[in-house]
Amino acid sequence: MADPAGRPPVFIADHASLQRDTVVLSGPEGRHAATVRRLRPGERTDVIDGDGMTAECVVAAARPGLLELTVLRRHQDPPPQPRICVVQAIPKGDRAEQAVEMMTEVGVDVIVPWAAERCVAVWRPAAGRSQRALDRWRSTAREAAKQSRRARIPDVTEPAETADVLARAATAAAAIVLEPGAGTGLGSVPVPAAGEIILIVGPEGGVSPAETAAFAAAGAVTARLGPTVLRASTAGAAAAAVLLSSCGRW
Repeated sequence: MADPAGRPPVFIADHASLQRDTVVLSGPEGRHAATVRRLRPGERTDVIDGDGMTAECVVAAARPGLLELTVLRRHQDPPPQPRICVVQAIPKGDRAEQAVEMMTEVGVDVIVPWAAERCVAVWRPAAGRSQRALDRWRSTAREAAKQSRRARIPDVTEPAETADVLARAATAAAAIVLEPGAGTGLGSVPVPAAGEIILIVGPEGGVSPAETAAFAAAGAVTARLGPTVLRASTAGAAAAAVLLSSCGRW
């Protein structure tokens, strides 16, 4: 069953499976394909490995919770350049998943959950709460990648402290801190053609003065996104779209 635009649905399998002439979808992906989407023999589907490879397939057999797919052709997308990494201050509530979903759909390559000084939401390791929150971010990225037909699933890293972000910014090709009061608009910031561009998105209370000073010392510049102030959960996707356009990936 294709989407309204006539494009086949997308599922995920490991890289080794995509190398075979027949791909078997089982587990959650198989149940979704066979039970929810109700794909039947002869219908088209695409399967990705999340790291750039897509196998264009046709359904050979369907059983409850399982599909057998015949691979028609494969293609490998090269790693994108420059890479867009969004350091996302952890939003509260379900806005976190919204942020991850939107950034994935836009085309962000790396998402770093950041425990900023002014974050209201705190991921506590006790009782596994931190891991469950991270798992939700990663699951959201996987599903959003399928929905948006991306061959690459964004890398959602382990939670980062400010020191971790500073270390990453110091080695990046460019590092930008979103700041509503900055004198330079994001669209005017020169972007490199290769390497990693780090975009730092603060919490609802903004990046603290101490954090701003530390990022500047690490070589980051500040830029405003536009005349309005976006929520922390939407700013990353909007800013990434500007950068993707500026660097020619859009």
